[in-house]
Amino acid sequence: MKYRKFGRTNWDVSEIGYGMWGMGGWTGSEDKESMESLQLAVNNGCNFFDTAWGYGAGKSEGLLGDLIRANGDKKLYTATKIPPKNFKWPSKREFTLDDCFPPDHIEEYVERSLSNAGILSFDLMQFHTWEDSWLEDERWFNKMTDLKSKGMFHAIGISINRWEPWNGVKAVRSGLIDSVQVIYNIFDQNPEDELFPACQKHNVAVIARVPFDEGSLTGTLTKESKWPEGDWRNTYFVRENLISSVEHADRLKPLVPEGMTMAEMALRFILAEPVVSTIIPGMRKPKHVISNLAASDEGQLDKSLMNELRKHRWDREPTGWSQ
Repeated sequence: MKYRKFGRTNWDVSEIGYGMWGMGGWTGSEDKESMESLQLAVNNGCNFFDTAWGYGAGKSEGLLGDLIRANGDKKLYTATKIPPKNFKWPSKREFTLDDCFPPDHIEEYVERSLSNAGILSFDLMQFHTWEDSWLEDERWFNKMTDLKSKGMFHAIGISINRWEPWNGVKAVRSGLIDSVQVIYNIFDQNPEDELFPACQKHNVAVIARVPFDEGSLTGTLTKESKWPEGDWRNTYFVRENLISSVEHADRLKPLVPEGMTMAEMALRFILAEPVVSTIIPGMRKPKHVISNLAASDEGQLDKSLMNELRKHRWDREPTGWSQ
């Protein structure tokens, strides 16, 4: 496992981190297997774990707390997210700070997250939705600064809406945040346009999420893919999106080098971007942990392959199902 600096915090974090959404409530998740997978990741050098209150109403945070207590001799970096007060994902332009993150709500959910995990502090506390217009209302930053001074967390981050990397550039330039979490993968290359240069200039860490485009970049989805009732993926991969996603992924398959999976290629594409501090694939099974963490050891993709992958940029606009 290789490590990278997490922006201005100077933390050394594993370049392959761990996204804990799936084990908080997706169908097919089982706590025993989740804990086995998490511990396997620690054993193989992963030290950055990203969760949120919204992942099972604190369930995922509880699993992270168990992992921390089982590894008291290791430094594991913990990141969670405060849900918006209106519990609406993604944010919309008309949402105000009072709709989503009034000061009393921020404090309440920071305390809830600490209680769920059973720990004294998180390393990173993030807003689970974000609007750059909220920079005009300093109450969010004043409250976060107050809670940070009490040792409840050590750094402040934001999670940017799907396919809207522009809606965080002002926050980066403000100097008020330490990290941004953004969708970045072979299809979603647009953070390179404005967001990444701003992060590099202001030494803000980048957490790359959704490296597999919710599954399409693993190459395993088909136009007939379905999930059990209640699974979030059924609402995301509506017919319109599923067909288009599979067709885009199918066009990538001829580029996958012999002996490499599409998932490995997807991770190594992201690792070629030096501004990225860590990638957080979801890993609910031990076999996924082994294969995903191994991408760090393989190094960068061939330059000619990178050039071909760049041609598969897919600029999308948020819509009702994109959440």
